[in-house]
Amino acid sequence: MKPKAVKPAPAAEPAKSVDPMEWVGREIKGLRKAKNLSLQQVAEICGKSIGFLSQVERGKSTPSISDLHQIAEALGVQISWFFPQGGTVEPSDGGVVVRKARRRRLAFASGISDFLLSPNLEGPLELLFSTMEPGSDSGHDTYEHVGHEAGVVLKGTLELWIGAQHFTLDEGDSFSFASSTPHRYRNPGSTATELIWVVTPPSY
Repeated sequence: MKPKAVKPAPAAEPAKSVDPMEWVGREIKGLRKAKNLSLQQVAEICGKSIGFLSQVERGKSTPSISDLHQIAEALGVQISWFFPQGGTVEPSDGGVVVRKARRRRLAFASGISDFLLSPNLEGPLELLFSTMEPGSDSGHDTYEHVGHEAGVVLKGTLELWIGAQHFTLDEGDSFSFASSTPHRYRNPGSTATELIWVVTPPSY
């Protein structure tokens, strides 16, 4: 009698990655509830609609950078609260090195992705690598916060509004300004823009 063939076990499905903005929505909702705030209260504080905030919390809408700044301010935190955690830190990195594969990433609706290059946000500054898809921007409205920021364009073109001033920067150009001055930025080109930001004190 032939032995009964053993059916091979199905291959394990690869783990699904968590969408960064779904993470952000959950973090916003969890923090709001922990502070015992209703959607209506947060909406009134940050000047957004209840429907928009509800969609953000459920991962159905993606906030712009200025939206997220306003939501974070309404909840009494910095944007860093919403950053997805990176992979496990190697003990040999000692809180000094950030491996490329372990960068924490925050993606925005318009096509901007910010990667945290600093090991943490406990020091006096933060270092970011930002990629901007063609036409992407920080939001139609300017925003401001405490501190100072500077950067250098590594690739592509960057339009920068600082108060009443307007600049167009190309590869190799750099900038520095007080973060308390209303500002916004966009990629006006047809190719991706890459840049490094330094912000002090950390505001992400």
